[in-house]
Amino acid sequence: MTTATTPAAPAASKRRGGDGAGSWALLLLPALLIVAIMFVLPVGIMAWRSISDPELGLGNYAWFFGNETAVRALARTFWVGLIVTVVCLALAYPYAYLMTIAGPKATMALTLLALLPFWTSLMVRTFAWVVLLQDTGVVNSLLGYLGLGPFSIIRTTTGVVIGMAQILLPFMVLPLYAVMSGIDRRLLLAAESLGARPTVAFMKIFVPLSLPGVAAGSLTVFITALGFYVTPALLGSPDRALISQQIFTQVSGLLEWGKGGAMGLILLIFTLLILGVGGAIIRISQAKRSG
Repeated sequence: MTTATTPAAPAASKRRGGDGAGSWALLLLPALLIVAIMFVLPVGIMAWRSISDPELGLGNYAWFFGNETAVRALARTFWVGLIVTVVCLALAYPYAYLMTIAGPKATMALTLLALLPFWTSLMVRTFAWVVLLQDTGVVNSLLGYLGLGPFSIIRTTTGVVIGMAQILLPFMVLPLYAVMSGIDRRLLLAAESLGARPTVAFMKIFVPLSLPGVAAGSLTVFITALGFYVTPALLGSPDRALISQQIFTQVSGLLEWGKGGAMGLILLIFTLLILGVGGAIIRISQAKRSG
């Protein structure tokens, strides 16, 4: 009797496992449809127009790489994204560390302060920076009162970096805090008990353990910065436009959908390459630490 019923158990288990997999697939279906409709389809249309408008071929890509202004705009976009990432990291790292050592109430207040930009419209924040950074604005008035100015901040790369860094700072703070809060601080106490100075213990133990948060936040900020349009358009200068402004000009101003699609696809390809390289570096570093 036992021998006859034993083989049926694995079969029933397999059926239950198969039903579970089918249920998970059904749960994923709405998300996959949204991604397909909102991302894959527009990218596909953009890619097709880049090789078919105004005529079939790679003429739009040849135009881009032969256009010095467009290539400089692409390089400037990556350069500004890198500067913004460094600025956000320099500001967010001590802030996130303070969140880990503060008391519960102070940590909650710091978290709410970090999330505050999410509750304000990006357009409103950018126009606020226009008011603050203009030649007769609050910042220049304060610098003049201190005998350090005035400076031309708006319509410069500096103004663009300030506005973008303020908007993207939470995307650096939150990953850093998520990693830092999981670091066992007893490791620092153990290092200090063995004779290491607090600064040495921090640099050799805490900082390496926080690198996954640094990598995640840096990739998020850098890739997000590459697609900014409103902030560079309002705070920057037309002669130092980023690639997003060039794409807008081609599509909306000149109705050159093919050239705009080629520029957008080139930016997407470079972004995916950077994401792939960054992910590979993170995996290699994690494998070395675990090994």
